[in-house]
Amino acid sequence: METAELIKKVRRIEIKTRGLSRHIFAGQYHSAFKGKGIAFSEVREYQYGDDIRTIDWNVTARFNHPYVKVYEEERELTVMLLIDVSDSGSFGTVKGFKRDVMTEIAAVLAFSAILNNDKIGVIFFSGKVEKFIRPQKGRRHILRIIRELLDFRPENNLTNLNEPLRYLTNAIRKRCIAFVISDFLSPEFEESLRIASNKHDVVALKIYDPAETSIPDIGFTRIHDSETGTEKWIDTSSNKFRKEYSEWWKKHNMNLTNTLRKCGVDSVWISTGEDYVLPLIRLFKGR
Repeated sequence: METAELIKKVRRIEIKTRGLSRHIFAGQYHSAFKGKGIAFSEVREYQYGDDIRTIDWNVTARFNHPYVKVYEEERELTVMLLIDVSDSGSFGTVKGFKRDVMTEIAAVLAFSAILNNDKIGVIFFSGKVEKFIRPQKGRRHILRIIRELLDFRPENNLTNLNEPLRYLTNAIRKRCIAFVISDFLSPEFEESLRIASNKHDVVALKIYDPAETSIPDIGFTRIHDSETGTEKWIDTSSNKFRKEYSEWWKKHNMNLTNTLRKCGVDSVWISTGEDYVLPLIRLFKGR
């Protein structure tokens, strides 16, 4: 992509997503993800109405007067975006490609994190971890992330969620909020997700296109698998073929839902054919 065109696209996404973050998502984000970490601040004398469970009995015994422990919400969190940059993101039949939606959602979350004084980091992944951007603050840092998303060319075309989840577990030592933004068309990854979610607060955002949910009857047509590079002709007029595909899609989503539930991971499904604002708000309110 030419530099001038890239700058224009970055600016366009910044204007849209920063506005959404400031006016819609910042407060929702704060209420959904703040308050998970509580740190000890100080002790002070007991006051009428204080919870007796906060009494510091050691200090109370020392001064022969009741004292309570004061805790405060951790002011700074780390947010990690695990973003699928595999070739399956280059598909879309409505408003844009799945990758376009992933980029905008990542930008919204990044600006929301910055508005709440949190650090934001990124793991780009395909069949492997393609790039790791360390968590930092600031508008310049977010614009770098957006530029990378728009212009990144992965070395691997496949999708494997095990790789970024293992990398997250090993690279980020302190508990963080990790958004996995992907179409989740990946080999089995339950064990990696379970380990990651035991350490971090993991949230799954599945991006899909309406055309992936069923196959229309359009006769013989050639399909291309962007991840493997294979092509073949299929007969979409076959009721049996369309039914088998529909059943596969339902089973895939059911298995994914069960995996996320077993691992204690909150999730939301977002279609390229709909506005992502309402699904994200529902996710935040659900927490």
